[in-house]
Amino acid sequence: MTDSREIYVDGVGLILFERSIRAKRVIIYVRLFKKIRVAIPSYVSFKSALKFVHLKKPWIQKHLARIKRMESQSPAVNSLVSINKADASKKLTSRLHYFAEKYGFTCNKVTIRNQKTRWGSCSYKNNISLNMKLILLPDEVVDYVILHELVHTRIHDHSKRFWVELDKYVGDGKLMVSKI
Repeated sequence: MTDSREIYVDGVGLILFERSIRAKRVIIYVRLFKKIRVAIPSYVSFKSALKFVHLKKPWIQKHLARIKRMESQSPAVNSLVSINKADASKKLTSRLHYFAEKYGFTCNKVTIRNQKTRWGSCSYKNNISLNMKLILLPDEVVDYVILHELVHTRIHDHSKRFWVELDKYVGDGKLMVSKI
């Protein structure tokens, strides 16, 4: 079982602090339709992570405001909204092919699925999978996810080189991550 705590932070709200064996540093996640989450590596104390959150409070508040605006413009992803998979597949595949052609990316197979935890993924064979729920999100977020996965057809990790490459197409890629 993971070690986690929910802590209220003035001016931000309830934040989930969660120990992560995969985290190499303290990471703050501000995502659409979700709580703020802080991933904490095993060698960092909850107290130190909380201090870090207080240092980053203006950044968190800025992103929270942006997320709230986006949420108010989009139907809830986990609501009972019925999604036609064929329509989602057509729209998402078309958008993916548009960006692939525009920027010279190549991918093999494209699949559209109803996933619970991922918006998209790219295999080492350059097969791209997209979540059909993406069509419920603003176009800006859809385009980001598609471009993120297309960049993975060239760079199969989240190294600094990956983020530099992604920034060529989306501006500040790490800023967009906080929106999803």
